[in-house]
Amino acid sequence: MSWQRRAVNAWMRYAVKPVLQRAGNPDLARRSFEWLAPVLSPALPLTRFQRRPGPVPLYLLSQGRTQPGRVILFLHGGAYLAGSARSYRGMLSRLSHACATEILIPDYRLMQQAPFPAAFDDALACWRHLRQTGNAARDILLAGDSAGGGLALALLAQLLSEQERPAGLVAFSPWCDLTLSGASVQGNRHRDAIIPTARMQEAVDLYLAGAEPTDARASPLFADFPNPPPVLIQVGDGEVLRSDADRMAARLLAAGGEVHLKIWQDVPHVWQFLAGMLPEGQAALTEAAAFANRAFGAASAD
Repeated sequence: MSWQRRAVNAWMRYAVKPVLQRAGNPDLARRSFEWLAPVLSPALPLTRFQRRPGPVPLYLLSQGRTQPGRVILFLHGGAYLAGSARSYRGMLSRLSHACATEILIPDYRLMQQAPFPAAFDDALACWRHLRQTGNAARDILLAGDSAGGGLALALLAQLLSEQERPAGLVAFSPWCDLTLSGASVQGNRHRDAIIPTARMQEAVDLYLAGAEPTDARASPLFADFPNPPPVLIQVGDGEVLRSDADRMAARLLAAGGEVHLKIWQDVPHVWQFLAGMLPEGQAALTEAAAFANRAFGAASAD
């Protein structure tokens, strides 16, 4: 274990998690994350970040030379109440550099703006925008972290039902089950360095606003995945969302998919976000970039 990982785990466990346990205002959480993100995860120098026209605010990010004609559609995390394209520039600049690919990040509507299924509707609209502007399905890879990882998987299920098949999907610690029925939600409640299990139901209720948590657009664990493309899931062994990752991988495998479930030891939730200071974060992004390049190559060869 790197000394950086030990330091980050301790900081999250004793400084960040207690604050999240007491935080009472979603807008305050959102503003705090926006302020803290560039400090913890600064973008690489010469990162390009530009607004693009679309059905929702869209931002195109790239770092270094990129392969023409392919793009990653990345859906950010934040429990559907925080996060933005701007706050994810640091992590995604490193992912773009590692896989030489442009990344499109939508600012989908958060729960403060509109409840479920607004975020899903926005994600689907962004996919359709990419297709309508000339991108082939095989040249688009879906990705996301935490809530955004679950959103990416929900989008994948919808696309497959429409016989649209992306090149692949990368999910960092995805939140796939809003029923909170996974064994690790309680089993890892003390091990998880940052997610306060006691607040998860509150976030679910605020987001769903009365909708069923088993709706596949909210909980892709309950979706069907006919003929899925290759999927990479990365998760920490001590996360409360560990069971979501395990069960999602099993469901995709049962559907005949190629699934790579990578369990990392003693890392915090979405440790990839801290790649600028955490060696394990950069290693995970390097692994994700290699997977993305293989998925793009395989899709092009089909």
